[in-house]
Amino acid sequence: MERKKTKIAVLLSGGGTTYQHIQERLAAGEADVETAVVISSRADAYGLERARSFGVPAFVVQRKEFNQHGDAAVAMFNRAMLDIIEPYKPDLIVLAGFMCLLSPEFVDRYRGRIINTHPALIPAFCGHEYYGDRVHKAVVEYGVKVTGCTIHFVDEVYDNGPIILQQAVPVYDGDTYEEVAARVQAAEKPLFFEAIKLFSEGALEIRGRKVFRTGGGTER
Repeated sequence: MERKKTKIAVLLSGGGTTYQHIQERLAAGEADVETAVVISSRADAYGLERARSFGVPAFVVQRKEFNQHGDAAVAMFNRAMLDIIEPYKPDLIVLAGFMCLLSPEFVDRYRGRIINTHPALIPAFCGHEYYGDRVHKAVVEYGVKVTGCTIHFVDEVYDNGPIILQQAVPVYDGDTYEEVAARVQAAEKPLFFEAIKLFSEGALEIRGRKVFRTGGGTER
């Protein structure tokens, strides 16, 4: 009997380079995974065009359109995304450069089945103030010698869920934040793909704050 492919829903907010890396490797047959749907929180995100070029259904749910609803904005924005996602019945939600907060309802609906990438070694340089280039600028300004990337499950708190994989990269004397960012991104994309593959193989088990590997994938 042929094994059922793991279906993923990808949420993004920008150019979609991480999504492109994932989709190219899926197209090459490197994992039993298929992208069911892509949603962007911005209408001008180039990630939408990347998805459509692969024939993947792509939708826009603009976060800013919900601002008028005040305290209810986050919940309403997330409900709009869920209304699109749920008919596709994804096994995993992949946050690939998604810059918006998920609601408790969304997290509860897919608890243990949402993964995110963060461009630093959590618990360093993480939380709601650290995203995008802000992370790499802080790394350079602080003078750390090592940074990296983290793939983790998502809970209700920014960058707080159980860690799946991490990879360190060096920070050299005289580095600009752009150089650090490029180094981290080069490590981040394949690491994210590996985490998706491990999930699809049933090789990840959450026990409290820790994630244990139960088989499959490449040992690190």
